[in-house]
Amino acid sequence: MSYVAVRIAVHDPATAAERRQNAAHGASRGSVPGTMQAPKGRKQTPHLQILAGPCAARMLATCLVLSFAWITCARQKSPDTPQTVSSTLLPATMNSDDPAPKPSINSSRAMQYVRDVVAFGPRPIGSPNHKKLETYITSHLKGVPVEDDAFIAETPEGKFPVRNIIAKFPGTRDGIIVIAGHYDTNYPLRNTGYVGANDGGSSTAILLELANQLRGKKRDGYSVWLLWTDGEEAVKQWSATDSLYGTRHLAEKWQKDGTLKKIKAFLLTDMIGDADLNIEQDMNSTPWLENVVLQAATRLGYQSHFFGRSIPVEDDHLPFVHMGVPSADLIDLDYGYNNVFHHTPQDTLDKLSPQSLEIVGSVLMETVRLLDKM
Repeated sequence: MSYVAVRIAVHDPATAAERRQNAAHGASRGSVPGTMQAPKGRKQTPHLQILAGPCAARMLATCLVLSFAWITCARQKSPDTPQTVSSTLLPATMNSDDPAPKPSINSSRAMQYVRDVVAFGPRPIGSPNHKKLETYITSHLKGVPVEDDAFIAETPEGKFPVRNIIAKFPGTRDGIIVIAGHYDTNYPLRNTGYVGANDGGSSTAILLELANQLRGKKRDGYSVWLLWTDGEEAVKQWSATDSLYGTRHLAEKWQKDGTLKKIKAFLLTDMIGDADLNIEQDMNSTPWLENVVLQAATRLGYQSHFFGRSIPVEDDHLPFVHMGVPSADLIDLDYGYNNVFHHTPQDTLDKLSPQSLEIVGSVLMETVRLLDKM
């Protein structure tokens, strides 16, 4: 299939105060500070200047025709998305005769994992609840080869133990697909009752469910490693040195021991349980891999939940991106109106949906299948 993209200028009515607020919001994992994110409900309308004279009338008529073409042809989820998906990421063709069964996960079980994780309470690095969650994760990986990457991280608040957990499912092809997600919760909010149902809970749960899908099955493709990353959250304030402690350490370790060059794709999940699921097109991810994700979503009929807007995201994939590993971040940074629930005590179970876990989990499995064929 093919798509026609017609662009027109739009006027953003955001106030200066809103821009400053959004810029500050983006500094803590999300869009780069200063990037404008149009909240849901605020429509961006074409800004047309009316001029006098017959020539101006013809110009106006042309603009109206183009506007109509844009409304009917542009591929986007809603009228308030700040940027439409790049045409380079749209699937050129889809093989409707593909006989492979469409993957699915047990979304009810995945949602129960989220409930179990949230029941531990706040889970920042160095806390007793964090240690309990480590035990919970490894207890669900019986019979699976598990590797630890444990170390002591130097942070602005002192030294903390960090533990990345890697479950390995061997394949017949030479190469590795890593699927990752963090399991720690926000450290500065540790005394506020913050439980991180979506931010930390959903990614932990989806990896546990993927382990169920992979366990005991022969993989006729690349090896798949499930990676529960630790120390993703900033301890004091998000920066290049106060964040991503686990993946920065692991990427360097895998570079030194030769593992990094074996990784064919790094797929990251973060904040993927939102009942109103809208996965971003991350401008820091690898375009061709994002395209594979979109093809997977399209084959399963979930494309309306993917790539409605484009923003740069700072997340656990960056250390691998910087080392040349093809990476894609599956994240929804529109968590509530204008991302209002992100990093607040309102990040609770009632905002999540098993259907969102089903969508992301199934798309991940389909993405792996497509990568195995490449």
